[in-house]
Amino acid sequence: MTIGVLKEPAFETRVSLLPEAVATLTKKNITVLIENGAGEKAFASDADYQNAGAQLKNRNEVLNDSDVVLAIHTLQDTDIATAKSKILIGVFQPLTGKEKMQNQAEKNITTFSLDMLPRTTRAQAMDVLSSQANIAGYKAVLTAANVYGRYFPMFMTAAGSIAPAKLLILGAGVAGLQAIATAKRLGAVVEVFDTRPAVKEEVQSLGAKFIEVEGAADASKAGGYAVEQTEDYKQKQQQRIAESIAKSDIVITTAQIPGKKAPILVTEEMFNSMRNGSVIIDLAAATGGNTPFTKNDETIVHNGVTIVGNSNLQATMPSDASKLYGKNILNFLQLIVDKESNLNLNWEDELVKGACITHDGKIVHERMLG
Repeated sequence: MTIGVLKEPAFETRVSLLPEAVATLTKKNITVLIENGAGEKAFASDADYQNAGAQLKNRNEVLNDSDVVLAIHTLQDTDIATAKSKILIGVFQPLTGKEKMQNQAEKNITTFSLDMLPRTTRAQAMDVLSSQANIAGYKAVLTAANVYGRYFPMFMTAAGSIAPAKLLILGAGVAGLQAIATAKRLGAVVEVFDTRPAVKEEVQSLGAKFIEVEGAADASKAGGYAVEQTEDYKQKQQQRIAESIAKSDIVITTAQIPGKKAPILVTEEMFNSMRNGSVIIDLAAATGGNTPFTKNDETIVHNGVTIVGNSNLQATMPSDASKLYGKNILNFLQLIVDKESNLNLNWEDELVKGACITHDGKIVHERMLG
C-alpha cells in the first residue's frame, strides 16, 4: 500500500506527517510518498523524510501513485480530478463545503474528514479537533499576554501594587480548558462561561470561577459538539456575560457550532462597557467570530478594544501541532489498514463510518443528507 502526503496551501505551516510518523509506516512495509517541501514550514526537511524511508515526489505523482492521500485542507478542483478513486484523509469541514464534497464524490473519492469523528472515548486518540484546540488555547493566552499592555500576575513593589489581569473565557472545551490552565500559570484571575453545566467541575479544578446560567439546551446527544440554544437562554446568557465582560481585561472566545455561523457572544453594547486596552482573542473567527466586529486573520481595534481574529493559532506551533496531528492520523489509519498493511474499510466500525463523507460515488454521511 502507498500513502501520500501533500504540501499544504501557503497559509498553512503544518504537515500531515512528520518524518518520525513516516518511519512508523515504512517499518510496516507501507510506501510513503512526500510532496517536495511538504514539511519545510514544520522544520522537517526533505532529507529528514528520505532518512525516514519516504520517497520525494511532485504533487501530481503523489496524487497519482498513492492509494491514500493525506491533506489537512480541502483540495483544489484540479487536485480532485487527479486524485480520482483514491482515499482522502484530512480535516475538510464538509458541513460548510458540501459542493466540494459532491465534487469528490463524483470523482469516486472516498473522503474521511476527521473533524466529523464521533466524540467518543475510543475516538480520543484520533481526535484532531482536540489535539489542535489544545495548542490554540495555549497560544490564545500567550497572544493575549503579548497584545495586552499590562501585567498578567499581581505585583507588589516598592513603587506600588499591580492588580492581576481579569480574564474571561467563553467556552470550556479543550481550547478553553487549556486557556484556563495557561492563564492561571501566568497569574491571571479567570472566569469561565459554558452552556454545558457538566464542565463546571473541570473548570473549578483548574482554579477558575464557573459562570452558571440555567436553562441550557441538552447537548448530551450532540456527540460532544455544541448545540443551538433557545432565545430565552440566549438573553440570560448575554446578561451574565455582560456582567463579567464589564470587569474583564481579556476575553478569549471559542464558541462554534459545526456547520453554522459562530454565535455572537460579545455584543456591541458589551464593547461599550470594556475599558481601553482590553483584548479579545476570537478563536471562532473563521466561522464569523463571536463578536460582530471580528475579522478573520486580522487584528483590529474597536472602541479601544483590540480584537485578534485567528482560528488557526495551532499553526503558530507547526512542529508540535504536526506531531500531534500525525499521531491522530496514525491512529486512524489503524482502523482502515490491517496487520498485513492492506486497506480494509470496515463499515461496521462506528468511527470509520462516522468519519466518512463520500464513498462509492456519493455523499454518505448522515449529517449531510438531511
